[in-house]
Amino acid sequence: MKSVLLIGLGRFGRSIAEKLNEMHHQVMAVDRDEARVNDVLPLVTDAQIGDSTNETFLRSLGVDNYDVCFVAIGEDFQSSLETTSLLKELGAKKVVSRASREVHRKFLLRNGADDVVYPEKQLAAWTAVRHTTALVQDYIALDQEYAIYDLFVPAEWNGKTVGALDIRKKYSLNLLAIRGSGQPSIAVTSDTVLRENQTILVLGKWKDVQRCFRL
Repeated sequence: MKSVLLIGLGRFGRSIAEKLNEMHHQVMAVDRDEARVNDVLPLVTDAQIGDSTNETFLRSLGVDNYDVCFVAIGEDFQSSLETTSLLKELGAKKVVSRASREVHRKFLLRNGADDVVYPEKQLAAWTAVRHTTALVQDYIALDQEYAIYDLFVPAEWNGKTVGALDIRKKYSLNLLAIRGSGQPSIAVTSDTVLRENQTILVLGKWKDVQRCFRL
């Protein structure tokens, strides 16, 4: 169980609160808007109405006691930047801030953020990939280049072994796991036979996935 300070309770912040609640973490939620604070109360351990750009208020929360601080402010970048900077000055162990533009990410990282998330950009990228390529079920971006892709086994691969396909050598892709009707199997060898009704987890660059699966 982690102790979390969540600042900003718009749609993104509330979604974080819902997930943290499912994970049974202890959450202190903060927002200037009383209605937002009242709305999130059933999902969090405690909540306060306040201005996170006010150093006195932020200090009163004891930010250095939290395992992670989320700055989920989306509509006011100046407030997000000031809050991020103050959290770090007050001894926050880890600060994760929201950005909507690349320039915002750079400023946030320079002013105290340990990590930056792009909810809109990341969702847009997922939507574009997921719904324009029939073989891709899902994917998780690891950085700007690499991701793990959950793909259907192509029809032409049915009955072939992993060794015969040799996608690692040909396309620089790593086959991590195979899933049929049950749990994924990571016991993949060169003799493993692929079937059309299976899905596979593949690690690599999108351009290599495109070449390999002819997307």
